[in-house]
Amino acid sequence: MVNMVGAICSDDGPKARTRPPITMAPSSTSVPERLRVDLKQVLQLALVGVLVGLACWPLNLIDHWQDLLLHRLPAFNGGAWHPGLVAQACVPLVVMPVLLALQARPWREGSGSGIPQTMLSVESPERAGALMSAPSTVKRLSLWSIASLALLSLGREGPVVQVGAAVAQALRRRWPGLLARIPTTNLLAVSAGAGLAGGFNAPLMGVVFVAEELCGSFGAQLIWPSLVVCALAAEISNLGGQPQFTLGLVHLNPQELDQLKLGVGLGVCAGAMGGLFARLLFESTRRLVPQALKRPWRSGLLLGGLVSLLLLLSGGNSGGDGEALMAWMLADPLGHHVSVGDLVGRLIGPCLSLGAGIPGGLIDPALTIGAVTGQLISDGLQLGSLGVAIGMAAGLAGATQLPVMSLVFAIHMAGDQQLLVGIMVASVIGAYTGRLLMSKPIYHALTDLLQERQGLLKLEPNQPA
Repeated sequence: MVNMVGAICSDDGPKARTRPPITMAPSSTSVPERLRVDLKQVLQLALVGVLVGLACWPLNLIDHWQDLLLHRLPAFNGGAWHPGLVAQACVPLVVMPVLLALQARPWREGSGSGIPQTMLSVESPERAGALMSAPSTVKRLSLWSIASLALLSLGREGPVVQVGAAVAQALRRRWPGLLARIPTTNLLAVSAGAGLAGGFNAPLMGVVFVAEELCGSFGAQLIWPSLVVCALAAEISNLGGQPQFTLGLVHLNPQELDQLKLGVGLGVCAGAMGGLFARLLFESTRRLVPQALKRPWRSGLLLGGLVSLLLLLSGGNSGGDGEALMAWMLADPLGHHVSVGDLVGRLIGPCLSLGAGIPGGLIDPALTIGAVTGQLISDGLQLGSLGVAIGMAAGLAGATQLPVMSLVFAIHMAGDQQLLVGIMVASVIGAYTGRLLMSKPIYHALTDLLQERQGLLKLEPNQPA
């Protein structure tokens, strides 16, 4: 069995540290003893995966409730506005000031996405005790839950990634001997990826996120533990009702040449929209967070009013994380029309919420931006849901500059490997296109911004990583 504990998390990553590797057991160790040690470690990793999956389950339930609320709005039920629905669309006007007031004082440690805090913990494990503490985690999850039920435009990967890392931190603090052969850096990274896997029932995406983003290494000694923990976390998520193919199945079998052409076109167009979203999110975060801390009530009324206005103008298309809209477009691209106004709403909405420091994520919003771009192009070319599926990958890659994760996630969300060629091309071109608009990957830029606010780092906002 491959020894699963020795790799340094990011030997060749942009923020590598020198740490002596943990070597395999001496060859003189008997085979039964090696098997016993490896089996014990696998069981401990499985325990971590189960606990992370259980911790993600309530967040998935809240995400489901959000979809139910969205389906009451005119864009999804085909009805008209009435006073009850107008009142629902105006909830952000009330909730946003409360959230910002909580973040400004009693729950300040719970503000922010959760991914920058996790990345800092992986980079500097000595800071994980404060950043991944139970109080900060509970406050972040509470803020996200309230914001999600108010239909604010944000995803959930930030909270679920923190949940995974926080579970690992709590286990390491309570039982130091548990998984003692795995460095804290690796354990935090693997568990954070398991949170992503548990949140989306996507084990392979969690593994790729660990390797491509958190650690910058695809070493076997990192991948093996990630596979075990992420698989168990995703299985628990599945038992809780999270579907294997989150957005359903796309029953298409287009020619590879057609996919290639569309992949190139959407890689540029949807990738540019994803890159623009990342740039807008960074700039809004840099400007809105200080204002929200100084004047939470005034800022909350303004931002909440804008979010409510977008909900009213779009009929609900601009609300929530975007999964309900994407599922509808994939299932019935001709029956659920979108407009350029919907694309603008999906670009601006998440920046108003995430930019003010409300916990959440950008994966679902970026996927939705790509999907809406893809449908607008598909409508003109009469391609049905093909443009939606390929556009999702390009939008996510353009926003995150993570082509491998975007490829894996888009195939998982759409559930059709027949689209591999188009999605792969769109992911690669989308990532390069997004880099033209945001030279530093968004997660790293937000992490540096967090450190700059804490007085630990002084960098130009778009300085390359």
